Amino acid sequence: MAGRLLKVSFLATTACASSGFYLYNRQLDLNDLSVIRFGRAAAVTAVISYDYLTAFKDVEYSTEEYWALKSKVHLRSAERLRDLCCANRGTFIKVGQHLGALDYLLPEEYTSTLKVLHSQAPQSSMEEVRQVIREDLGKELSELFVSFEEKPQGAASLAQVHKAVLHDGKTVAVKVQHPKVQKQSSKDILVIEVLLKAVHWLFPDFGFMWLVEEARKNMPLELDFLNEGHNAERVAKMLGHFPFLKVPMIHWHLSTKRILTMEFAEGGQVNDRDYMKKHLININEISENLGKIYSEMIFVHGFVHCDPHPGNILVRKCPQSKKAEIVLLDHGLYQVLQPDFILDYCRLWQSLIKGDMPGIERYSRRLGVGDLFPLFACVLTARSWTAVNTGISSMPVTQSEDVEIRTNARLYLPQISELLNRVPRQMLLLLKTNDLLRGIETTLQTRASSSSFINMSRCCVRSLARYKRSKAQSRMRLLQITLAEFVNLRRLDMYELFLWVKGSMLVHWLTTLPTFLH
Repeated sequence: MAGRLLKVSFLATTACASSGFYLYNRQLDLNDLSVIRFGRAAAVTAVISYDYLTAFKDVEYSTEEYWALKSKVHLRSAERLRDLCCANRGTFIKVGQHLGALDYLLPEEYTSTLKVLHSQAPQSSMEEVRQVIREDLGKELSELFVSFEEKPQGAASLAQVHKAVLHDGKTVAVKVQHPKVQKQSSKDILVIEVLLKAVHWLFPDFGFMWLVEEARKNMPLELDFLNEGHNAERVAKMLGHFPFLKVPMIHWHLSTKRILTMEFAEGGQVNDRDYMKKHLININEISENLGKIYSEMIFVHGFVHCDPHPGNILVRKCPQSKKAEIVLLDHGLYQVLQPDFILDYCRLWQSLIKGDMPGIERYSRRLGVGDLFPLFACVLTARSWTAVNTGISSMPVTQSEDVEIRTNARLYLPQISELLNRVPRQMLLLLKTNDLLRGIETTLQTRASSSSFINMSRCCVRSLARYKRSKAQSRMRLLQITLAEFVNLRRLDMYELFLWVKGSMLVHWLTTLPTFLH
């Protein structure tokens, strides 16, 4: 029986994949690296599929033994997937990183195992780095830099960053793309697509085709470092009114599609609580300011940095002002939100914050989720349906609620997959961004703080007022909208002040309580 299942699993996976791959590139040389990468991916997919097909045949469903075994299967499958991503590198690591952020969708064994791909991406050799620089800039390293550190500051799925010094004495960070990534990415996406189709044939509840669609659309943008440089300059100008935000300046004369040279900025990762304590950086302030940055991007400008994993967000004390700064890196992946989408998304979040159930249903349906709006609200907020009904700003996140969400994610996996295939494409990157930001807040222990909801509400008020002004047909109407905006913003200021005073009084009471008791 096991042998037959293995045969079915292997044939279903490899035959389907092989046919798609063959149709894509009939003249592919058998010695081509793509064949090796494809064979490796197909073999791992077959082994994982076989494991799931056979592991539970002698175990009764829903027993304690069943769940313990399932956890073991999840873990070893996740480790195989992680090793495959590290072996095939490039696009595979990028997709693995995305999967590692899907806390609401995948079992913890997968997310915890795949999260290491953010910090353990393979490195290119120094000779490969020299070759890319030679090909793109037409000069040797010694001609361009006074010094160039061979050990990279960090390695990611598509590139690695080296610290260097220019001839004018400026210290820069040089981001160099891994060789062959450009050429290999489209083939990798096809391999992932056909293997996912094979797995879906074996396990109908497994629906991740939306992941392939996103990779196909976004990978060319992420591989163009000139596009990344322009995004960096745009967001630096757009959010220039935030004194706590630092976006490194681009050196265009040393930048190409595969090389990006920028101002060097040191700091600790945004989830490094020990670094912040050592450098006397206020953790709550950093979390609040990060929320301000992303609320402004999403609700006001509709231009959103969509890869906020901890390696791309640094914190530091500004060398000049000595105040805490957030350094935003890696601007290759941005989502441009359409005005109508922003409007519905603003109103949806306002409804979620207040617990306005008719509003939640209305604006969720307007975003295309249909009758799945309760599930959508839970996925978007990573909160239970009870918390959504009450208003997510009214109920703190508890450990039991997190356990409930993970349990429900397993039970509703087919519905979640259907939801992700149903929502507008621009929503997918927003969900990924939410997941990454939520992970940072969880590590910093600042999740679902009242200040984050207040900042979101401010941005929603401003965005809705701007939309109404664009539709106003008289000066009187413009004045009414502006006054209403002013009043709503002042209300939020007063509420924030009230919370601050309340918190200060509580702290004072707790610190004086021991004296009072004595």
